[in-house]
Amino acid sequence: MAESNVVRVGTRGSSLARRQTDQVMELLRASHPELEFEVNIIRTHGDANANAPLTGMGLGVFVKEIEQQLLSGQLDLAVHSLKDMPTQLPSGLSIGAVLEREDPRDVQVNRWHYPLSDLPPETRIGTSSPRRVSQLRHNCPQVKVVPIRGNVETRLNKAQGSECDGAILAAAGLIRLGLIEYITEYLPPQQFVPPPGQGVLAVEMRDGQEFISNLLRTIEHSPTRQAITAERAFLETLGGGCQVPVGAYAYAEAETLILTVFIGSPDGKNVFRDTLHGSMHNPVQLATNAYEALVQQGAGELLETARAE
Repeated sequence: MAESNVVRVGTRGSSLARRQTDQVMELLRASHPELEFEVNIIRTHGDANANAPLTGMGLGVFVKEIEQQLLSGQLDLAVHSLKDMPTQLPSGLSIGAVLEREDPRDVQVNRWHYPLSDLPPETRIGTSSPRRVSQLRHNCPQVKVVPIRGNVETRLNKAQGSECDGAILAAAGLIRLGLIEYITEYLPPQQFVPPPGQGVLAVEMRDGQEFISNLLRTIEHSPTRQAITAERAFLETLGGGCQVPVGAYAYAEAETLILTVFIGSPDGKNVFRDTLHGSMHNPVQLATNAYEALVQQGAGELLETARAE
């Protein structure tokens, strides 16, 4: 650390990123009131190119610059939305803690507060997520999907009619920002399967930092760690460069881990889903079983096509 009682924390500059960082620091201060936390705002490639399509920008567009400062020693830890983090971290970095998960579901908002099933034909629903696009086109073929980007507040404003009639967002972001009054409908995770890590805050650290490792151990949530290990292992089986729309959501019931997975075509015409049960203590095997189950359903051809592009 820069000073014996100062912990330097890296984060993005959006209101949601700041709120998430505050949540982490509140937990750390509760167990270590003697420490001071210095927040460093870092503009990432994804933030600097807010209007560019996310597809084609590469992996880690919202974390890479923060990780560079972490590796160089300018930061002691970094707070991320786990779903923004690639499955392969840079050498020398690791996830020191994951917090207990917030609501993992997607939600839809629209200016009429209609459920998806009641939206009239050609209603414009905004999202730039290939996963959400695929599942929307599959489950709600009557709507027109339009691309939108921006922070939570920007997308909510765009969903009031200026660029679209509604949007799909993560429940966790709206909850953390106190904006739940905008939510029209929570989408069931078995039908609209979330991305790996949605709703989870991850704290990244440099390897070999014993003080930071011990500090973060006090906020670690083990059931969430097991769940996200299964989700990210499933994503890893697809390969880092594979751009196929994908979802994975796991949760624990006693000693059982329940994993729902999704792979779909961009147009939503070919969709593969399954839900499997496995041991809490072997999340990677559960992920492998889930991958094999989708391949047996016929997802292999879709994956081969995506990998070749």
